[in-house]
Amino acid sequence: MTRAYDEFVAAVFERVGAGTVLLLLLLLTALIAALWYWFPAWVPRRMPRLRFPRLRFRWPRWRFPKVRLPRRRRSPDKPDPAPADLGDDDLVQPDAAVDPTLADRLAAEGRYAEAIRQRLRDTVTDLTRAGVIAPVPGSTADEISRAAAARQPVIGGPLSGATEIFSEIWYGRREASPGHDERMRALTTEVRATLGRPS
Repeated sequence: MTRAYDEFVAAVFERVGAGTVLLLLLLLTALIAALWYWFPAWVPRRMPRLRFPRLRFRWPRWRFPKVRLPRRRRSPDKPDPAPADLGDDDLVQPDAAVDPTLADRLAAEGRYAEAIRQRLRDTVTDLTRAGVIAPVPGSTADEISRAAAARQPVIGGPLSGATEIFSEIWYGRREASPGHDERMRALTTEVRATLGRPS
């Protein structure tokens, strides 16, 4: 094979000069480069296909008559039970009578969220009557806690703990548990115990 190639090249160079062969090679290279550069333009997108006419033969469709059953009327959906009335969210009720057993009764009934709110209400009422705070109706639990801590720093810790539990249950919409109620009872008892001590 190598000998045949050598003889072919020798025959070409005998008839055509070296400069002409070089020029032909350069032209061939330029042609290949141009074809490569504009490749998609000259290649057909797809090969032509032979198209045969379609023979359309359809079987006749046999349809059964539609039978419609009478619609059953659905009973109206039962409305969702109204959420239990959680009462007034306002913590400030200075004129309300403090019933120390109300929070315990609510907790005994399993209404821990209401028991927690009642314990904080009773504590706020005691703080108001002791002159520690003068809250405005509509005050938030956090505002009341900060005002009380500013006047008597001793009650700031337990009162802010009670406020956190209340906010977590009432504003955070978390499920109240007996543990929350026990912790609230301990914190509000601590606040009441420190009310009599000098700050």
